[in-house]
Amino acid sequence: MEVRTILWPTDLSKNSLKAAPQVVSLAQKYQAKVILLYVGVDLLNYFPAYGSYPSEEHLRHFHDWEIKHAKKMMETVCDKDLKACPNVDLRLVQGDAAAEILKMVKKEKADLVVLTTHGRGHDQIDQKSATFGSVAEKVIKNSPVPVHLINPFKM
Repeated sequence: MEVRTILWPTDLSKNSLKAAPQVVSLAQKYQAKVILLYVGVDLLNYFPAYGSYPSEEHLRHFHDWEIKHAKKMMETVCDKDLKACPNVDLRLVQGDAAAEILKMVKKEKADLVVLTTHGRGHDQIDQKSATFGSVAEKVIKNSPVPVHLINPFKM
């Protein structure tokens, strides 16, 4: 298998960042480019249940704050954990996490996705659970390229 581009989607949670050593190892092995992807929260998916939307100004303010904060955290991850990868690109998008990951696979012609089985909000999950997080499950079922899964509870 030829791997030129590795897509590493992360929600920047403690669990998802445990994939860093595997990303570095695979990137070195294949001399591959790494695309570090963060998908921002799409608040519009949440508000219909409440019957009204916040103002466009509030949504824009939150989106700008989230992207700025995420970019800063991603730069820290690159400096701390991905030093050994000379070719790293950061991508920040907004929307449904699984859908955006699958779009990025196609857009960037990724050859491999590296993903943890669980991300944000799963620090206390039963480590023996046979189920994956919802994003990991959707990506595995729909990815046109191999997905390298990492169990963050075994790291």
